[in-house]
Amino acid sequence: MKRLLLLTALLPFAALAQPINTLNNPNQQGYVIPSQQRMQNEMMSQQQQQKGMLNQQLKTQTQIQQQSLQNQMNSNTQRIQQGQVREQPLQNKNGGMLGGMSSSGSGQQHMLPPQSNGSMLNNPQN
Repeated sequence: MKRLLLLTALLPFAALAQPINTLNNPNQQGYVIPSQQRMQNEMMSQQQQQKGMLNQQLKTQTQIQQQSLQNQMNSNTQRIQQGQVREQPLQNKNGGMLGGMSSSGSGQQHMLPPQSNGSMLNNPQN
């Protein structure tokens, strides 16, 4: 009788006790170590934060580049409109390789004389 009385006295405390966690069994398939799960969650949140920071840096860098290009285009447009950019062709007094027939008219004044087959062997100047 004392045992029964003792059990009825402890029954309300038994109801407050936490139930046995059947999911926290390392022998079951799919069991995850809690500390490992926390570490993975922390790493995932750090990766998400870093990804957000990199995306923000990329957006900022892109905006700066676009603004710089826009400024260059605007300044070039202003210079063109103000007539400050005047393209002048380079002066070529002798005409380069295409011209230069000033004195002899042959166009070969600075070139070696034409050679025929075997002339290098029979040349008395060498």
